[in-house]
Amino acid sequence: MRVVLHTVNASPASRAFAECLRLVAPGDSILLLGDGVYAAITGTAARAQLEATDADLHVLEQDAAAAGILDQLSGVAALDMAGFVALSERCPRQLAWF
Repeated sequence: MRVVLHTVNASPASRAFAECLRLVAPGDSILLLGDGVYAAITGTAARAQLEATDADLHVLEQDAAAAGILDQLSGVAALDMAGFVALSERCPRQLAWF
């Protein structure tokens, strides 16, 4: 089984974000960090695109807090660094999107 952790540190308006959406498969995991956390905002087009992938969606909590959007996220798992490490251990492959 191909399980990939996609770490997205790119804005929802970027080419990297679009490429990630094209390659992610059901059962993969997506972790949004850096500028990528804006894609997790509830009710946005980017969030709808992420949900359509049928991948497990996560956001790095400290980056979402730094962006001031924690209260705009629902239905997404917020991970601390220990959670990020645990997620990395569960996924045999990783692709980083900048």
